[in-house]
Amino acid sequence: MTEDTTAAASRSEQPASAYSWYVLGVLVVVYILNFIDRQILSILAVDIKRDLELTDGQLGFLGGAAFAVFYALFGVPLGRLADRWHRVRLLTIGLVLWSTMTALSGLARNYLTLSLARMGVGVGEATASPTAYSLISDYFPSRQRATALAIYSSGLYLGGGVSLLIGAKISQLWDAAYPGGGLAGLVGWQAAFIAVGVPGLLLAVWVASLREPVRAPDPGRTGGRHPLADFFVDLSMLLPPLTFYHAMRRGPKALIVNIAMAAAMTALALVMIELTGNLPQWSAIAFGYYAVFSWAATLRRHDPATFSLIWGTPAFICTALGYGLVSLGAYALAFWAAPYAETVLALPKAELALVLGGNGAVSGFLGVILGGRMSDWLRARNPSGRILVIMFGILAPVIPIWVGFTTESALVFYLMNFLAGMFAAAALGAAAATTQDLVLPHMRGTATASFFLATTLVGLGLGPYMVGQISELSGSMRTGVLSLIGVAPISLALLIWAYRALPQAEATMAERAAAASAA
Repeated sequence: MTEDTTAAASRSEQPASAYSWYVLGVLVVVYILNFIDRQILSILAVDIKRDLELTDGQLGFLGGAAFAVFYALFGVPLGRLADRWHRVRLLTIGLVLWSTMTALSGLARNYLTLSLARMGVGVGEATASPTAYSLISDYFPSRQRATALAIYSSGLYLGGGVSLLIGAKISQLWDAAYPGGGLAGLVGWQAAFIAVGVPGLLLAVWVASLREPVRAPDPGRTGGRHPLADFFVDLSMLLPPLTFYHAMRRGPKALIVNIAMAAAMTALALVMIELTGNLPQWSAIAFGYYAVFSWAATLRRHDPATFSLIWGTPAFICTALGYGLVSLGAYALAFWAAPYAETVLALPKAELALVLGGNGAVSGFLGVILGGRMSDWLRARNPSGRILVIMFGILAPVIPIWVGFTTESALVFYLMNFLAGMFAAAALGAAAATTQDLVLPHMRGTATASFFLATTLVGLGLGPYMVGQISELSGSMRTGVLSLIGVAPISLALLIWAYRALPQAEATMAERAAAASAA
């Protein structure tokens, strides 16, 4: 170990500085706005459905895959860019982009234009967590990392809760002031999108003032092309027909496998479109899964060490997928709770915005903070201790979901919604910290992007849509929501595997990365 590396390692064990906590505070504000822009669609869903004449399945697509696929896919090259480029600068650019696209959502006049705007929001927001996770991991020592990531993640729940309050209030005030539509014929839900999008442009100035931390020394880091050149190379790994070109470079066998995967995903999409009639949902999902396969296969040759520690590590994959199923339920509940209560329980929008918004903010904040602290405490006593918190996050919400969505009592519904949200939120900090601890420092952005592939392509991409589709098929939104309970056993099995595999995977990181690079 060199003298510089030794000094850096010593610094890494020091408690976080005051400036580190300041940066964390700014990142929390960014994440709050991130989820306001993402989740505001929920409280506006009934109005959007009426004005644009949408089905529940189409609403589920707008709240899920329309955003999730582009968030996940662009998160991959943007995560790798965060590993190589100026992270503060990248976050600033992303904040400007997603805020602009949120405002443009307010100008949508039909299903297509709103879908395109939500896709743009997904691309911009894909910069947020890879840059933030990497910054936090450099600003905070390992023993404080789950707590810091949990605090950052609290922005998810604060933003999701605030979005309901803000969205409902702006929409109601605008429609009351302009019953026939205001400027350019804009109605309340359109005004709400514009009102929450514009402040992000001002926040970007604050973000740009943050200091870029010195990255931890990492013998695995190599030079090469400019990071932006690598970004476009990484992006090309995801986009057909360039995916075929990259496969061809790896040889005839790789090309055949890639074409076979493309054919399999196309066939799956055609079958699901035939069964559900939802072309955008299944086209997006099939494209997303094929693109991820192509990128991972190319990454194996392009960066074998990173591939080995992420895609070649069962502990990482099982943790990500196990938590991805937790997020499937969490995203679906966050999106459908308000429309369910408004239509099934006949609760007024203003009340829902206040109670569900407050519920989401408080329960999510408490759950993620307490879960983060508990996971750090367990991790100090058991290398796999954080996995226990993720298991809790999938099992504990089952009873509250069942009770909350079978009751006719508004009070019981609100209480169960609070408990389900708090229990599920406890898992996030533990899952995030686990995936960060399983890779080397120069791989953290890529690891974050890979982690969010599960939370978005599995959780967000399928959760809201699944509930909406089952609601249509069964004729009961209640049945759609209760179907979420069925994912718990699958998640638990994956997490048990992760629990058993994690200690060895973490202990052998450097050796496996070196072996992969040398092969």
